[in-house]
Amino acid sequence: MSHSKDATDAFEALDTYVPDDADEGEATRRQTSEAESSRASRGWWDRNADEYQSEHGAFLGDDRFVWGPEGLDEAAAGLLGPAASLEGLDVLEIGAGAAQCSRWLAAQGARPVALDLSHRQLQHALRIGGGASGVPLVQADAGTLPFRDASFDLACSAYGAVPFVADPAEVFREVRRVLRPGGRWVFSVTHPIRWAFPDEPGPEGLSVAASYFDRTPYVEQDDQGRAVYVEHHRTLGDRVRDVVAAGFRLVDLVEPEWPAWNTQEWGGWSPLRGNLIPGTAIFVCVRD
Repeated sequence: MSHSKDATDAFEALDTYVPDDADEGEATRRQTSEAESSRASRGWWDRNADEYQSEHGAFLGDDRFVWGPEGLDEAAAGLLGPAASLEGLDVLEIGAGAAQCSRWLAAQGARPVALDLSHRQLQHALRIGGGASGVPLVQADAGTLPFRDASFDLACSAYGAVPFVADPAEVFREVRRVLRPGGRWVFSVTHPIRWAFPDEPGPEGLSVAASYFDRTPYVEQDDQGRAVYVEHHRTLGDRVRDVVAAGFRLVDLVEPEWPAWNTQEWGGWSPLRGNLIPGTAIFVCVRD
């Protein structure tokens, strides 16, 4: 990606949140509270936003809507509905990062709002937008959305928030609250089956190493035992039950296949693994 020097200078001049728990820690499996998970996620994404956008920005684009490392594009998938139907709709993107998906939605004539917990990720939204995102940016926790009831026609999240919260059902209830009747909620997460395999892109990532049914969160913690990164596992059945318990109707579950054109590795995602086991699950839900 290329951006003007003025926009880059403006981005670098912005205040940056620097968390106290800046040291990466040891990996373990243990229980965490919602508050600990939220604090760890904000700190981790603030620390790692620059590296994340540098490494994956070209793949994500400035204004594409990509559902996951496989490269499934909303322009082709139409999981939110036909692109022509998005014009004039109010859309909430949760865990928006640098708001690439929201910019694509705006280009279709929608009125998106990009929400993220990380201040630094939202600064990248300003950088990409040349100092003005063109999309309203909100820093908030997905479990306490700062919007009135029935404010949006659609809500979406591409790997944002849901994998990192201790109580995803609470997030889903909040999403339902801010959606209008008939509104869609579409979100993507790491496919639950991947938790049984090592997070490795090569052959070592093809052998089962843990119980699929072990819901104990994955935690990286500092030498004081404070979590600096947390990711939560839910089985496929858990995800369905959370969706239904929050008052949604599940209308589709998409498991993108790895396309031949995509030769890149992204963490534990790779062509080798992607051709054998699913890496992403996308839940398409409706608020009746």
